[in-house]
Amino acid sequence: MRRKLPEIRIQILLVIATFVMIILRFLLNEKGRVNPDSIRYMRTADAFPVIDNTVTPLGYPLSLKFFTIFGLDEFWGSKIVGILSYLFIIYFARKKKFYLTETVLIGGLFSFVSIFSYTMSEALILPVVFVFLYLSHKIINEEIKGSKSILYLSLILILLYNIRYPALFLMFGTGLFGLLRFKRSYGKIFVLSGLIGFIFVVAYKFLFIDYFNENYVATFLEIGLHSTSTLLVELFQGLTTVFNPFIHIANPSGGIINVAIYGIGLLNIVLMAFLFLKNKLSETEFFFVFIGIIGIICSYFIQYFYSVNPIDYRLMAPFSLGIWMVYFKKLYQIFGKLTYGITVLSLMTGFVFTWLSKGNYLENRREITKFLKSEKLEKGRVNFYMESETDLSKMQIAELISTVNPNVKVTFKASDTLKENVLTQYKVLQKIKIDTNKFQ
Repeated sequence: MRRKLPEIRIQILLVIATFVMIILRFLLNEKGRVNPDSIRYMRTADAFPVIDNTVTPLGYPLSLKFFTIFGLDEFWGSKIVGILSYLFIIYFARKKKFYLTETVLIGGLFSFVSIFSYTMSEALILPVVFVFLYLSHKIINEEIKGSKSILYLSLILILLYNIRYPALFLMFGTGLFGLLRFKRSYGKIFVLSGLIGFIFVVAYKFLFIDYFNENYVATFLEIGLHSTSTLLVELFQGLTTVFNPFIHIANPSGGIINVAIYGIGLLNIVLMAFLFLKNKLSETEFFFVFIGIIGIICSYFIQYFYSVNPIDYRLMAPFSLGIWMVYFKKLYQIFGKLTYGITVLSLMTGFVFTWLSKGNYLENRREITKFLKSEKLEKGRVNFYMESETDLSKMQIAELISTVNPNVKVTFKASDTLKENVLTQYKVLQKIKIDTNKFQ
C-alpha cells in the first residue's frame, strides 16, 4: 500500500492541476473560449423550445439550458458542463477501475484541457464516448451479454449522435468491427447495435431535420468542395497536432515553430504505430484503436462533399480518445510513473501558452455588459454586421457579445446597419475598450 500511495498523490495533484487549468484556460481568454459555433449553441439553448436550427443536435444546447434553471446563463452553463464532463470521466474511471491512470494522463494534456474549457459540444461528448468504450469493453469480454448488451450499446450510440452528428462514424465503425468479428459471440451484437443506430439516424433525418429544415441536406452537401492535395496537407497538419501531447495549435502564419510542432506530432504517431505493432493488442485495445482510425478516415472523406472545418484536435477528440488510452497504457507498461511527466510537461506548456496569450475575459464581460445595457440590447435579438465571415477580429466581438446575450446573429447586409438592434465593430469599440491578445 505504501508503494501505491505516492502514485495516488501524483494522480490527485494532476487532477487538481487539470481542474485549475481548465478554469484558467477560459478566464485568461479574451472571449472566454467561444467561437462562431458557440454562438449557435448558446442561441439554440436560449431559444428552446423553439427550434432555432438543425445544423447541430439538441444534446449540447439542452445541457446548457438545464443549468439556466439554477440561475446561470448559457455561457456559464457551458463552463460547468465542461468541468463536470472532465470530473465525470475521472470519477467513472475510478469507480469502474477502467483506465484510471490513462484518463488522468489524457485529461491533463493541453489539447483536452482546451476542449473541456471550450463552449463546444466536444466537451459533452467525451464522457459519453468514454462510457461507450467501457460498454464495448464489457461486451467484448462477455460481461454483458444478450439483448441487454444490444440495448445498452444501441442507446449509447443514439445518445452520441444526439450530441454530435459525427457519431455516425462511431456507428459505422461499431458495425464494421462486428462484421470483422462476426464469428465471435459478440460480433452480431456490434452489427445489430450499429444497424439500430443507423436506423435511428434515418428516422431522425426524416422526422426531425426535414420537419424543421427540409433544405438542410441540399444546402450542406456539395461534391468537390476541396481538392485532394489540399485535404492531404490538412490531414497531415491535423493529425500531427491532434497527437502532439504538448501543443495542439500550429501558428497560422507558418514559420519554424510549426516544423517543431508537426515534427513532435509525427514522431509521436510513429511511436504509437511502433508500440501497437510490436506489442500485441488485446481485443478491447484493438477495438479502441480501430474505432478511432475509422472515425478519422470517415472525417477525412466527408470533407469531399460536406462543409466542415479542417481536421483538428477538437473535431478528432471523440475518435482520438480511445487511441490515447491504449497508447498511454503501453507507455506506462514500459516507463511506469515516469509517464506522468508527459502530462506534467503538457500542463506546463499549456500554462505558458495561456499566460503569454492571456486576455481578461471577466473585464471584457463587464465592458460588453455595460455597453449592451446602455444600448438596451442586453436582451432580445442582436444582429452584428460584418463585411466578411473571414474577418476574425470583428467576429471576436460578436462572440464576446454572445457570452452575455446569446441571441446574436451575424448579418452581411450593409443596409441592416441602419436598424437599431444592429451593431458594428466601430460602434462597439467607439464606446468600450476590449482586452485582446495576439494569439487567439
